[in-house]
Amino acid sequence: MKIPFLQAIKERTLVLDGAMGTMLQARGLKAGQSPEELNLTMPDVVAGVHREYLEAGADIIVTNTFGGTREKLSHFGLEEKVREINVRAVEIAREVCGERAYVAASVGPTGLFVEPVGNISFDAMAAIFREQAEALVAAGADLITLETFLDIKEIRAAVIAIREVSATIPIIAQLTFDNEGRTVLGTTPEAAAVTLEAAGADVVGSNCGLGPDGICAVMGAMRGVTRLPLISQANAGLPQLVEGKTVFPGTPDDMTAFHDRMLALNVRIIGGCCGTTPAHIRAIKDALGSRDQAWRPECGPPAGVTFLSSRLGVASLGGGCPTALIGERINPTGKKGFAQELREEKVSYVRREAMEQVAAGAHLLDVNVGTPGIDEPAAMERAVYCVTGTVGVPLVLDSSSPEALERGLKAADGKVLVNSVNGEEKSLVRVLPLVKKYGAAVIGLALDETGIPETAEGRLAVAARIVAAAEKLGIPRHDVVIDCLTLTVSAEQKRAMETLKSIRLVKKELGCATVLGVSNISFGLPRRPLISSSFFAMAMASGLDAAIVNPKEEEMMAAWRSSMVLLNRDANAAAYIAAYAGTAATPPEPAAGGAPLDIRERLGRAVITGDRENIVALVEEALEQGLAPLQVSNEGLLPGLEEVGRRFEKNLVFLPQVMQSADTMQAAFGRLKQAMQGREAESKGTILMATVEGDIHDIGKNIVCTLLENHGFEVVDLGKNVPADRIVARARELNVDAVGLSALMTTTMTEMENVIARLKEAGIRTFTMVGGAVVTQEYADEIGADLYAKDAMEAVARIRTMLAKEA
Repeated sequence: MKIPFLQAIKERTLVLDGAMGTMLQARGLKAGQSPEELNLTMPDVVAGVHREYLEAGADIIVTNTFGGTREKLSHFGLEEKVREINVRAVEIAREVCGERAYVAASVGPTGLFVEPVGNISFDAMAAIFREQAEALVAAGADLITLETFLDIKEIRAAVIAIREVSATIPIIAQLTFDNEGRTVLGTTPEAAAVTLEAAGADVVGSNCGLGPDGICAVMGAMRGVTRLPLISQANAGLPQLVEGKTVFPGTPDDMTAFHDRMLALNVRIIGGCCGTTPAHIRAIKDALGSRDQAWRPECGPPAGVTFLSSRLGVASLGGGCPTALIGERINPTGKKGFAQELREEKVSYVRREAMEQVAAGAHLLDVNVGTPGIDEPAAMERAVYCVTGTVGVPLVLDSSSPEALERGLKAADGKVLVNSVNGEEKSLVRVLPLVKKYGAAVIGLALDETGIPETAEGRLAVAARIVAAAEKLGIPRHDVVIDCLTLTVSAEQKRAMETLKSIRLVKKELGCATVLGVSNISFGLPRRPLISSSFFAMAMASGLDAAIVNPKEEEMMAAWRSSMVLLNRDANAAAYIAAYAGTAATPPEPAAGGAPLDIRERLGRAVITGDRENIVALVEEALEQGLAPLQVSNEGLLPGLEEVGRRFEKNLVFLPQVMQSADTMQAAFGRLKQAMQGREAESKGTILMATVEGDIHDIGKNIVCTLLENHGFEVVDLGKNVPADRIVARARELNVDAVGLSALMTTTMTEMENVIARLKEAGIRTFTMVGGAVVTQEYADEIGADLYAKDAMEAVARIRTMLAKEA
């Protein structure tokens, strides 16, 4: 009788099986055929692969359902067989495993990006995964493993959807990272771990993309922010082309080189991904047998720290961390201009304040859009999309409307802080279930239906009730941040010290992080920043972990910087020195009210910041000033996009920001086309793009197409799973300047060589460019491609350079 899975991984490190696709290919899977279809047509073959891994020593057998969502199966006309295929896959694995191994139901990405990067809504994405999960759970899978995800928002939707199906089935959640330690959309291992743990994953980790050394580094980064069990599924090295076949050079012994480090990091599941075989799994199993596999409960971050995340990074509250600054300026209270923008469904103020507050030092941003006469849930969604596309800090969603909070929670990329809940029963019932479902933390206001208690002990009692209610729902104590409430000192002078006492009591008795809206203290008094900054320093000395402040007020920032030094939370006074000795790593933004920017500069800045809302008005202003359409493009828009490319190369911005800039460019070009009165702009060349036959992945290719169009190229996109004959025929027909080929899978990358050979045989003189997750410069050289690009921005740069040389 197998013990429960989550108990088993605490008793010893389990071995998960290896690659499925290459094993099936060697046993009859045809190019362009759905691997999942074999569950119905060739079940004995699938069972045979499972059996080989079981005999090699695998403790976990993964089902043949990686592409088992409706979205993936629809590419093969199998969308009406979602349940049948997934149920049969679990049955096959269970028949092979019996009681000898656990059956992990595999779930892979859909190939789509969630809004606003892509076009599918959070709800629609969750529904796709919910359907597959219902079949897998009903069939009796022991656990579900999410593999090879690139988009944190997509895998977060998958975890939340699975938790709607089953509150208890163990979930493994894994993303794929590159050599820079980020996903294709810029997510770090730390941000991924924080987000996925909060959403409901039981094990987090990484598979594919990297060899054992790279995966080990990812494990180390994750361990700094989570105590969850970790999983490592490395590739057998990076793929190479040998005699026309894709080969992974990593030997079975290579897969065990990092075992000691993995075990020290409390990695509890070790398996293989691309290129691994039963021989690799046997080596992993044998190597583990002689090592200490004891569970290490102390391994991880300090207890009591509240971690929050965005797509790009992590912020921490409590546990001796520096007091976190929450920017308060995205709030329409007392701001008529912002309130009017909300009524007009605009986000210019939100974008500007997000950039300025982060530049001033905010670690998180409070987002409040509550104003009369608007659709608050829709406004919250727009604001969240705007902020997450503009800056990389985590969010605080501030609303009294559960509907607005839920819309914002779906729109967010990571683990946010909900502002807020209080001790009233109706508040607890309305807000805490949302916090639990969407994997957030929450601010608990120390008040209830009787108002704000006068004493610190009274506020502690309310806080304790909030914590108890949260824990009852499964929200951990460290995800409840208590607001001890700042009262106006001009009206209630005695209660300022009671607030400070409350902070000390909450931290001592409950172990929760604390937060205050500091500026409330000075309302109604002259020289407000003086009172506010003095109280802020006193609160930090009392243990305050986070403060909702205006980071653009120098007196508040000075109080924060000096207090962090004096409280020993600024190691070597580094932040203080950086601020006051002129050594800040990032130069400040130009001060408002300076010399007005030239229209060309304003166009470029709008592209850089992704200001789609105002770009058309700027184009019209440029045209009114006498600039010709080509001048607007070449002297204003394109320099902005080129700057985005430079920032992308330096990891200062990431793919979501690039796509936001590209959308802004498209809006500008739409207006320029009108100005040209039907005249076509001069094309810089015609590029034919296609994902090769057998491969149904086209996210990367689509991004390249968009950026090429933004740079003035005419793009002919043939789509995915395109036969070589069609590529050759269209290249000849259109006399294209270049052909771009994409492949994501090791089983289809060899088709690139066939297409390039066919183009040459046909006598078509054109440049060829290849790219995709598994493609390398060495592979491109071997197959005779003219160019290789590791990402979309590099693809554009290399095409431009190559064609410019030929001009």
